[in-house]
Amino acid sequence: MTASIGIALASSTAQSPEALLQDADTAMYQAKGRGKGSYQVFDRQMHVAMLNRLTLENDLQRALENQEFVLHYQPIMQLDTRQLVGFEALVRWRHPERGLVFPDDFIPYMETTGLIVPVGMMIFKQACQQLFRWQQSGWENLTLNVNLSARQFADPTLLAEIDQILLDTGVNAAGLKVEITESALMDNVEMEIALMTALRSRQIQISIDDFGTGYSSLSYLHRFPIDSLKIDRSFVSQLDAPDPSPVVAAIVALASELGLSLVAEGIETPQQLTKLRQLGCRFGQGFLFDKPLTADEIEQTYD
Repeated sequence: MTASIGIALASSTAQSPEALLQDADTAMYQAKGRGKGSYQVFDRQMHVAMLNRLTLENDLQRALENQEFVLHYQPIMQLDTRQLVGFEALVRWRHPERGLVFPDDFIPYMETTGLIVPVGMMIFKQACQQLFRWQQSGWENLTLNVNLSARQFADPTLLAEIDQILLDTGVNAAGLKVEITESALMDNVEMEIALMTALRSRQIQISIDDFGTGYSSLSYLHRFPIDSLKIDRSFVSQLDAPDPSPVVAAIVALASELGLSLVAEGIETPQQLTKLRQLGCRFGQGFLFDKPLTADEIEQTYD
């Protein structure tokens, strides 16, 4: 048995016992975050951090209620022809005071608190509504990639909620592709295989995102009923080097062996594009082609 200990020292100014206990409690949670058997002495920065977390939590709850989360769409291109083949839906937070907030600033916190589940399903519905509009306007052959978090993937109500969204929106599910990160796929392999199989039975495609970063077992990879892999941008960026890492070439060969489609993320330079083409990667996305755009901007640019 181990214990995590929070310590608070009384300052020269008067402090109530209740305030000291609250400070010690804050320090204890900091200690827990450092691992078992740790201790932490309270300081003022912890109080500031706690207030910031509470403010963020309240802001996110309000954002969900006021529908402040919006989607931008990054084009996915065929690399040899630069032909548009689809989009990835990417969430942004339209904060009333801070403006447009990017996901790195709020997604990790939503994952920790579980708020990612209701927000994620709201995003999924928005994406399906937009895809339906595009399908109705003649873009029936394009795919729309939507990210599912690890918390969503483990949610027992996920399939029922997806079924309801498909019914409500009328979208052709064959145009949908869900992305799940490689690191999220090793928690409960049998459950994940069953869920992927159920999604594919609804004609939804499956893609493993950030491939190469999660250290998944290759012995499991061939068992997953997936359609594509996405090469993480950290590997694509190395292709500018005179002697680039062989990781991308290995992933291209693996995808070919397994009969999977392959998409490179974060393509930013002509050199990266040329190297990916030479290696045999067929699809990609990144600022070299376009940044994430609003639906209106997409229609003005690609219609």
